[in-house]
Amino acid sequence: MARKNTAIQRRDRVRRALRRRSGGRPRLTVFRSSRHIYAQVIDDGQGITVAAASSLEADMRKTLKTGGNKDAAAAVGKSIAERALKAGVTKVVFDRGGSLFHGRVKALADAARESGLSF
Repeated sequence: MARKNTAIQRRDRVRRALRRRSGGRPRLTVFRSSRHIYAQVIDDGQGITVAAASSLEADMRKTLKTGGNKDAAAAVGKSIAERALKAGVTKVVFDRGGSLFHGRVKALADAARESGLSF
């Protein structure tokens, strides 16, 4: 019996490919739940989180109607880009995890690119 292509298997396959092609660049990883979206810039070489942002933060909760839509994802993308640039990171590789690149994940990526991150 063939195994199904689960989100965990897809996530692991995506991360393996990123490690091969990253060239030492930090990884911008995205996690989305039904109610919120989270982003981190992770330096895998040192094993540290350089910057993080989520729709759970107090200032975002005040301005956003909900944390689970494209507007929230765009706000998180802008925020993570600003924090990464402040930490000295300009180039990253985008880790979409097990999610497909559309909807909220794409909105976050587009907002991060517009705010100055290159990937």
